[in-house]
Amino acid sequence: MKSSRSWLLPIIVSGCLILASSSSALASTRAAQAEPLVRPLLGLTQPITDLGPADANQIMTLSIVLKIQNPTGLASYIQQTETPTSVDFHKFLSVPVFRNLYAPPTSVGSAFVSYLTAHHIQAYVYPDGLLVKAIGPASAFEKLFSVAIEDFSSSGQDFYGITQAVKFPSNLQKYVLTTIGLDNVAASAPQMLMAPKDGAAEPADDSKTGVTLPKHGTATGIPGEYTVGDVANMYGVNPLYYQGIKGTGETIGIATFANFHIADAYHYWNAIHLKVKPNRVSQVFVDGGAQIGASVGSAETALDVEQSGGLAPDANIVVYDAANTDEGFNDVFYQAASDNVVSSLSVSWGSPELFYLAGGQLNELQAMNQAFMEAAAQGITVFAAAGDSGAYDVNAAVPYPFISKVVSVDAPSSDPYVTATGGTTHAGTIKLLHGTVNVPVTRAWGWDYLTNYIEAHDGQYALYTQNVFPTGGGGGVSSVWPKPFYQQGVSGIQTTAPNQRLIDNTQNPPSLDFSLPSGFAGRNTPDISLNADPYTGYLVYSTPDGGWMKNVGGTSLTAPQMNGITALLDEDLGGRVGMLNPALYTLSKAGDYGSGAPLIPITSGDNWYYASVPGYNQATGVGSPNAASLASWLKAQH
Repeated sequence: MKSSRSWLLPIIVSGCLILASSSSALASTRAAQAEPLVRPLLGLTQPITDLGPADANQIMTLSIVLKIQNPTGLASYIQQTETPTSVDFHKFLSVPVFRNLYAPPTSVGSAFVSYLTAHHIQAYVYPDGLLVKAIGPASAFEKLFSVAIEDFSSSGQDFYGITQAVKFPSNLQKYVLTTIGLDNVAASAPQMLMAPKDGAAEPADDSKTGVTLPKHGTATGIPGEYTVGDVANMYGVNPLYYQGIKGTGETIGIATFANFHIADAYHYWNAIHLKVKPNRVSQVFVDGGAQIGASVGSAETALDVEQSGGLAPDANIVVYDAANTDEGFNDVFYQAASDNVVSSLSVSWGSPELFYLAGGQLNELQAMNQAFMEAAAQGITVFAAAGDSGAYDVNAAVPYPFISKVVSVDAPSSDPYVTATGGTTHAGTIKLLHGTVNVPVTRAWGWDYLTNYIEAHDGQYALYTQNVFPTGGGGGVSSVWPKPFYQQGVSGIQTTAPNQRLIDNTQNPPSLDFSLPSGFAGRNTPDISLNADPYTGYLVYSTPDGGWMKNVGGTSLTAPQMNGITALLDEDLGGRVGMLNPALYTLSKAGDYGSGAPLIPITSGDNWYYASVPGYNQATGVGSPNAASLASWLKAQH
């Protein structure tokens, strides 16, 4: 289940908070922090033991993110690339052109490299000119920046981090948005979820009975054991296959923070009788790559590749495998944008946006935002899982009643240049340990539909809230990013909810840790939704997790599924579709729903706070896609 950004550990901040002054500026007036350091994020932080200085010879890295030049002009250009009447419609930029127009002068990157190498730290600049990477021993960083890098321990976990902010000479510092690194605290968690294995809500056909693989074709038609063939049936993908559209010539990107066995993906595709392009998967190890194993999220990476690559069987796949740190979470997006090889990119990992706010790390959100702006300008479609905690994103990381119920969204799906993918529960009969639950129509995914069943068979409301609340498709209103251009004039768009206060109930008396803004006109999520409920979930194959897994769900699946579908859209279009959100909201405003339409309406259910209603809503976005109809509509725009 999804957890926090290491919220039971301190966040080791390696840079200071710098707010933008552009149209994409963060919605906050918090002052820049010159003294971030080893400090608790929230009141529930466990005791931290300082183990003393880190090994002076340990090789460490630091990412220096430089400010985009003319961010207002870049935002305007991106909007024009997605406006069919504009002369710049779908005129996406190459990396050299982007760098020339929007990155600091080449001499600036060179000056950073010279400064660092003069102090015995290796350095290089990413091709986009926005990120300088520094590599060297701890002792060199400590001497250059007059900082101390310490080893720490908390709850049995060891890590290291700096205890003072990194600063450059003024002639260089003026170009710096933020610095991230010199620590190895885990940054995010996968948005993958499985149905409970015990209690009344356990599926009747638990994994101990094995899995059912299709005898013919690629689909099973069995809830909890769906495959990519079932996805194709649900979302109008098959007509594209009949036209020979299978992702030929396209490259899918996966951003992830756990390594996996590439052979697992081929095992999955072979087992469901899916013919795929051979030797199609490659890996780029960012910041040294990540670990492999069940405990670090290898199943997440496996399902990302299996789902996206299964829906676009002839597409190539590049897996950007980064270390699960704040630095890795930033660098993976800059690497993908700088390479500019993939036409679409998905990430199924995330953290509550609230943690960035409460932890004073808005600079990290803005750093990622720059990478997403670059991707949009270059025509790379980016998808991110909207979260598996319904409208209460933070309450899965730190369960109610330990903290108050707080309506909040997940990052990076809340970024305006990302398409946030939410979740639905597919219609059908769910077989559980003590009977069945009928879902008459596809609805927003929120496990509150199990209320009557659980109370009838468990009879304990406390057990119900502990095991079920707030599981569901993420969605709500960002407290950071203003409402983007494509959500202007869209019926159903809301502002942030009132009275959202993060209260630590473990204190006596309870302490107020943070208050979210009320009535802020922020970016709404999700944008689009697909089946994500584990009870109507999927088969995944992952060797570190014991092989076949079933009843796998979460918005972890919907992001790579849209990634694979977009590879088909790109091939059919004959070029990159780019940021998909403007098209989705144009269709929603036009009411383009129904049989044969590009959008499938979802008008039942909720995600614990927001109801799924006709048109746009914060439980399912604009609805679900009809891939073939969406492809036809996109072609008509040309």
